[in-house]
Amino acid sequence: SLFSQIRDNLESDQSWAHIAFFKGLFDLQELLERGDLRADLIKDLERQKHLLDVLRDNPDISQHMLHQVARQVESCFATINAQTGKTGQALTENEWLMSIRSRVGIPGGTCSFDLPAYHAWQNLDPRYRQRDLEDWASELTPLGQALELILQLLRETGIPQRVVAEQGVFQQAMPAGRSFQLLRLRIDPHLNLVPEISGNRLLVSV
Repeated sequence: SLFSQIRDNLESDQSWAHIAFFKGLFDLQELLERGDLRADLIKDLERQKHLLDVLRDNPDISQHMLHQVARQVESCFATINAQTGKTGQALTENEWLMSIRSRVGIPGGTCSFDLPAYHAWQNLDPRYRQRDLEDWASELTPLGQALELILQLLRETGIPQRVVAEQGVFQQAMPAGRSFQLLRLRIDPHLNLVPEISGNRLLVSV
């Protein structure tokens, strides 16, 4: 979600979109500071590599497609694994960015009176601003690409099934001995319903 917020506002040359870009960037930085997301992604990529290796030479699997996906996983793994230091460290060391980060959560905190340097930057030629935004976003791009690939693999490996919620309730027992990582739910938007979902290793309830 945060990577989408950064990407969507990166593509705008309007100065009002910059705050949304920075908000997403700083929120992502805060998450990175709480735990080692990079190490978690490396473990997930290694797990995906193992799962793909098991499918090699399986006659029911398109080996061409398998090879393509395996190459994507290998590429993301190599890029993230080659990174040195803490992810986003260059952003943290940028005093200009950190001055904005300290004010962006305060109502009106980014006005020209409090952040004159930011105000001056906003009035630069859009091409220069765009170049800066792309440079800052690129610090976290490998992380975003790996995350999107892992989520894509999780989302596309499931087999959808149509179910009916009798009197507004649906429950399904979870088969023993299997691990599940993701539940996806689609409801006809015309119904204007919001699901409440709970689950554990034994049961999913909607």
